[in-house]
Amino acid sequence: MTIPNDLVCLSHLRWAFVFQRPNHLMSRFAERQRVFFVEEPVYDEGPERMESVEALPNLFVCTPHLRSETTDVEPIQRALLERFLREREVHRPLAWFYTPMALPLIANIDAPLVVYDCMDELSAFRGAPPRLVEREKQLFARANLVFTGGQSLFEAKRAQHAAIFPFPSSVDAAHFRAARTPGQEPDDQRDIGRPRLGFFGVLDERLDVELLGSLARARPNYEFVMIGPIVKISDSDLPRLPNIHYLGPKSYADLPAYIAGWQAALMPFALNEATRFISPTKTLEYMAAGKPIVSTAIRDVVSPYGEAGLVRIADAASFPAAVDAALATDSASHQQACDQALEKTSWERTWAAMNELIARVARNRSLANCERGTDSCSTI
Repeated sequence: MTIPNDLVCLSHLRWAFVFQRPNHLMSRFAERQRVFFVEEPVYDEGPERMESVEALPNLFVCTPHLRSETTDVEPIQRALLERFLREREVHRPLAWFYTPMALPLIANIDAPLVVYDCMDELSAFRGAPPRLVEREKQLFARANLVFTGGQSLFEAKRAQHAAIFPFPSSVDAAHFRAARTPGQEPDDQRDIGRPRLGFFGVLDERLDVELLGSLARARPNYEFVMIGPIVKISDSDLPRLPNIHYLGPKSYADLPAYIAGWQAALMPFALNEATRFISPTKTLEYMAAGKPIVSTAIRDVVSPYGEAGLVRIADAASFPAAVDAALATDSASHQQACDQALEKTSWERTWAAMNELIARVARNRSLANCERGTDSCSTI
């Protein structure tokens, strides 16, 4: 068999939320085939429907709209998706999952290849559905290929599937390298004093809010810039101090302009179940921007980046001193070391390696079908 011409991606993350792993990979698939990015439903008072927007050439963001009083949503979602794919003449697509909870949606769809890109341990996140663990077992049984978002997650899942491969977070280095050349300051950052230490990402239960507050109190002359949406925690959970500045979410395109005005980058993650297996994409993005980095002891950051001296690893007690040391970093030597580390890393390489594995599975399935006499051997 050949790789299907169409890809249906079922995601718990919305396309326009934060530009991250699904966006990087799906936009590259869309350069070669149609991609239908299926989001979780939204609820309103209009008719039940699937709305589709072409976010990029060949990439369609598909959002189910359900009535607010709907309770048993899966059968309706499944019917909407099946009808939508028939109307778009999608036949035998590659099914790509980011959430196991969406598995029932393809129950009646002939998907010859199924990929599970397990980018996080979702069951450890706040508000995770109780059925998620069981659904993931079912998805492992259905998937032809499983990718993991980091080495530690791979080690935790490797016994659950015969064809599982680690693909740690990658980077669009050229995009973030623009932060090394300061330009016009964004309006909402221009008047913030220096030195500035910044963070961008989702502000949720993975952020160590106590560490952030104690750090800001320990270094009252430093300014802390926090960029990103607040999710699953309350605004009141965040420390409010004169030198902490919450600027809200920013577009992926605008991030380099903000980072350019920082003197160091932070990853003050809590060490909890939600962060046990994370592989933060921002590690490499900060490196591409050339900024010295201070992080808590996230396993996939400690190895390899902490061990290589590219990230300073600190706990609550040592974080202020680590920040001081980061601000004293020699920029030229640090940027050279970062460039060497990033030389063989890119989302394009990650996509190509994943695509080659998909092609290999397709070839192997063709060969197996030929040996059973159930398929044509013309694609071998």
